[in-house]
Amino acid sequence: MADGNGMGLDVEAGEGTELGAVHDGEGTNFAIFSAHAERVELCLFDDSGEIETARITLPEYTDEIWHGYLPGVRPGQRYGYRVHGRFAPEEGHRFNPNKLLLDPYARDYSGIVDWNDAHYGYEVAAGGEKDLSFSELDSAPFMPKCVVCDWQADVKAPARPNVAWDRTIFYETHVRGFTKLHPAVPEQKRGTFDGLGEPAVIDYIRSLGVTSVELLPVHAYLDDHHLAAKGLTNYWGYNTIGFFAPMQRYMGKAGLQSFRDMVRRFHDAGLEVILDVVYNHTAEGNEMGPTLSFKGIDNFAYYRTMPDDPRFYINDTGTGNTVNTSHPRVLQMVLDSLRYWVEVMEVDGFRFDLGTILGREPHGFDQRGGFFDAMGQDPVLRKVKLVGEPWDIGPGGYQVGGFPPGWAEWNDKYRDTVRAYWKGEEGIVRDLAARVTGSGDVYDLRGRRPWAGVNFLTAHDGFTLNDLVSYNEKHNAANGEDNKDGHGHNLSFNFGVEGPTDDEGIIAARERQKRNLLATLLLSHGTPMILAGDECGHSNSGNNNVYAQDNELAWLKWDELTERDKALTGFVRRVTQLRAEHPIFRRVSFRDGCVLRWVNPAGGDQQEEHWDDEGLRAIGLLMHMPDVEQGGDEALILFNAFDGDVPFKIPPRVKAGSWSVVLDTETGPGSDEGRKGLKADAELTLSPRSLIVLM
Repeated sequence: MADGNGMGLDVEAGEGTELGAVHDGEGTNFAIFSAHAERVELCLFDDSGEIETARITLPEYTDEIWHGYLPGVRPGQRYGYRVHGRFAPEEGHRFNPNKLLLDPYARDYSGIVDWNDAHYGYEVAAGGEKDLSFSELDSAPFMPKCVVCDWQADVKAPARPNVAWDRTIFYETHVRGFTKLHPAVPEQKRGTFDGLGEPAVIDYIRSLGVTSVELLPVHAYLDDHHLAAKGLTNYWGYNTIGFFAPMQRYMGKAGLQSFRDMVRRFHDAGLEVILDVVYNHTAEGNEMGPTLSFKGIDNFAYYRTMPDDPRFYINDTGTGNTVNTSHPRVLQMVLDSLRYWVEVMEVDGFRFDLGTILGREPHGFDQRGGFFDAMGQDPVLRKVKLVGEPWDIGPGGYQVGGFPPGWAEWNDKYRDTVRAYWKGEEGIVRDLAARVTGSGDVYDLRGRRPWAGVNFLTAHDGFTLNDLVSYNEKHNAANGEDNKDGHGHNLSFNFGVEGPTDDEGIIAARERQKRNLLATLLLSHGTPMILAGDECGHSNSGNNNVYAQDNELAWLKWDELTERDKALTGFVRRVTQLRAEHPIFRRVSFRDGCVLRWVNPAGGDQQEEHWDDEGLRAIGLLMHMPDVEQGGDEALILFNAFDGDVPFKIPPRVKAGSWSVVLDTETGPGSDEGRKGLKADAELTLSPRSLIVLM
């Protein structure tokens, strides 16, 4: 290895206004933030990433940015950093130049983390308080290397779909799991961005009537050390180590281009691409975790540490550390990353994992904290879709309804209420009424709209829809944690048999329950989100926490679809079509003049004593929206969560005319036959646990 001069490099001062490795056509400027470092070395490697060819001290330090310019260094150059400073864990400083560190602004990596004791800043074999010891092992041989890239925004980028919020239907899926077993995807493309961009995949997703594909994390992440030791991998990807680089295992032959090509194919089909992003924590864990990047660059700045003992981390995320977005440079990194994915990678929005973390200031959650203020003022980011997961495990961490105007939020109140109602629990109907009509008790303030609530019944975390109606208990033994992981309170119901069954009666009840849940979700006010595979009966065999199952347990099994599964897909298409054609199911505003009437099976309006009836499980919602699309819109949804038939007297329409059944979860998409021209006071019988829509 040679220093910069020994390699024939003239190291110039460069500049510190743009972080990362920036190639200008002649050379590359390197700039990295560290407020507490004493010296920063840039390490260059050969194309294999195995041989360190030069170690160069960055010559300048400006406004807490270390920087230098190397003429002749071109795209493809492998590099990393060694950062010198005080190793004083009790003061929050964990500098160790024996550890090769990833550039937080790297656009791409070469290689993977090959877990070794050298990744830890302390001596792994030391006893007692070993995180206070100092490791002299060199981690470079076991680390991926950053790659200099020349990858910029395309000024001639095609137009984006810009789907209106009231028409938005999210479809949460996984790049790898969706395509790994897909027969129409060439084998070499399965599990990659290229595979997800295949015409057969996009055509199928579009046919469902969804508008916005929400991808589980695609930022570069790690397979946790403890998972690797058990022969498992991190499947979901909530373990980010780089906020600018895509995950290598998802990239196709075109590298970074493969991601943007995929996005453009979705855009060509009128579909948006939303990224699930994890800025709340990193893969470095707590004081016992590895030193891979931020911890060794400036631990005290990047992470929230205990005020009275900065050796330890504030763990509001439950993952060991919490990113310190109160620090201006850390906040800058998050915003720079988000803009990069919008402007260069051309995505349409974000879902923020444990989003409450981003609104935390030293005094607690603040919807007018630095992060939210910066997002609201940013000319790029304020225009894309922003969805928060409004909880974390810290004090005051549950913030459903607490995010600022302009944001949508995952609404777990909707999930729990609708699950409980269709399971048949008592005392639920009053809350059901609020959830189905947009959760105005949560979101109708400060000009927020019904779309602010993202309604969902299932997500990556928890049972699939099929498993929700097939299992009473979680079955997570494959995760190697003695079935102690995953949620225990699932509000699920197996209809008498745990798991698969040949009992046709139970199968029919489960299929009807799936239709009940999907119809409720897609016809409720608010923004619906469907978990990929729910529309075709996908099962994780009762495992409600497949975070480590990158295998056929979690992958969608396209070749195993039955006729029942395909019928369920057809049902979803019918309901999304209803939602698209009738604005009454996707209200734009709480003040749109829509008249809502809750009616009882006798055809009369719900009275207070009816709402107080703990055993109430059958109810109707009559909606009339005047002057919409030349003549208004009117719908009646009848709900029956009883195990028996319920006769329902049809109330009169607001406008003159008759009713026709357009959907019945008992019989599926063709259920309107023979039930048209129904007059007021006619009686319909709702089958056990079923839903009927009349228009």
